[in-house]
Amino acid sequence: MNRIQISNISKQYKDIKALDHIYCTFESGRIYGLLGRNGAGKSTLINIIANRIFASEGEITIDGLPSVENMAIHEKIYCMSEADLYDSNLKVKDLFKWTSRFYDHFDLDQAFEIAARFHLDVNKRFKSLSKGYQSIFKLTIALSLDLPYIIFDEPVLGLDANHRELFYSLLLKNYEQRECTYIIATHLIEEVAHLIEDVVLIDQGKILLQDSVEHLLQNAYCVSGFASEVDQYCLGKEVLGQDTLGGMKIAYIKGQPQASEKLQFSPINLQKLFVKLTERSAA
Repeated sequence: MNRIQISNISKQYKDIKALDHIYCTFESGRIYGLLGRNGAGKSTLINIIANRIFASEGEITIDGLPSVENMAIHEKIYCMSEADLYDSNLKVKDLFKWTSRFYDHFDLDQAFEIAARFHLDVNKRFKSLSKGYQSIFKLTIALSLDLPYIIFDEPVLGLDANHRELFYSLLLKNYEQRECTYIIATHLIEEVAHLIEDVVLIDQGKILLQDSVEHLLQNAYCVSGFASEVDQYCLGKEVLGQDTLGGMKIAYIKGQPQASEKLQFSPINLQKLFVKLTERSAA
């Protein structure tokens, strides 16, 4: 089966272990959220997948092929990241043309169309673009590549609300038209919750969970009421976290709710679930 398979990946920087024996899988034809707090290890993992740095141990395969220094995977994966890897003296239109020479599956016409949608001036040099428009240029490159795996590392930093919405819209349009896997690494969970189908949650260099968004949200909930009643209800249940205000309390619980006339029940959203899971991991 076509997939990115990550097996026992660790990364050590002197006294810091950025990744600690990570196992996870990115299946073909899905939109993944690689979620984690700042410094959790998202970018390190992405840079290893993209062959920009090498793991201290472990293996990554892409469609069964080893990823390390393997030109056979060149036309399989692309990573859009915050790092500036382009000749800053070249104009945007020339960078598009160079990309079309480097990737056989780069749609040059689509790149110019997307640039026009974002009002990106293709006659400007990369170094003269604002930080936001440098991000837009990188997004345009990624959205114009017809590859099996596209990774976005914090893709909307520096973009205003209108440009972020346009990016999400274009990504979904591409996803409907192409057989591909998108991996969105971000800490802006609320914004991507409507896009992603699966979650890989990383914290302190370890994978906390991998699951579908649907399954996660169907198997967690909120219960609120007087603190004493909530505490009684929580006995014997897997409590992810709690918030207290005066004599009232809300608990976030993994599992299915049990009816109670004294308490109120509500669904949990993905961002709140993320916060409570990472708080529990840190504790």
